Amino acid sequence: MKKHFIEFYESWKTALSNKTFRTKFFISTFLLAVSLYFLARFLDYNEARPGFSFADPLLIHFMPVNVTWITFILIYGALIVGLLAMSKYPRRILIVFQSYALVSSLRLITIYFLPLNAPIHIIPLKDPFVEFFTGSEDTLLRDLFFSGHTATMFLLALTAKHKSLKWIFVVTTIFVAACVLIQHVHYTIDVLTAPFFAYTSYRISRLINKKKKSA
Repeated sequence: MKKHFIEFYESWKTALSNKTFRTKFFISTFLLAVSLYFLARFLDYNEARPGFSFADPLLIHFMPVNVTWITFILIYGALIVGLLAMSKYPRRILIVFQSYALVSSLRLITIYFLPLNAPIHIIPLKDPFVEFFTGSEDTLLRDLFFSGHTATMFLLALTAKHKSLKWIFVVTTIFVAACVLIQHVHYTIDVLTAPFFAYTSYRISRLINKKKKSA
């Protein structure tokens, strides 16, 4: 633990002494905060918007089961492990911040243009963290296309440094995706497209931070 803290301190001290990194990091942190703020405000507004529904080809075959606590253990356990593992790698944290800001922005856009109603038999996934940031006591039901939980887990897999952790997060992504479908929190299309949006955001962030080759 002490060794990890020393490595954390030294790596961030070195990274923040670099003006280019420092500028990118603070701008990225600001943009992440802004994107999360506007997404939170929008999701609250989105609950009252008129929307549309469709018969999901998978969900119609079974009734939902409440697996809320399994979902939360998987999600927040993975987040804690992932962020702790990456904490001593400033440039990876930078990529994570930028990627998640893009994921949040893409969710706002896709939800705006595709205002889906919740699946008819949904068992609400009461997320205390989401409710805290939205400032609403009502559980969000229509933050659907695409699945933010699934995208977040896949983003952890993409940004993890060690191969073993990458595979753990890939498996976690599959389990979280299964959980939100079992509970009818999302349509199948929400879950299947989430990794695509996460990967797109990740690739854009990598391109932004790509080092220019010397002439």
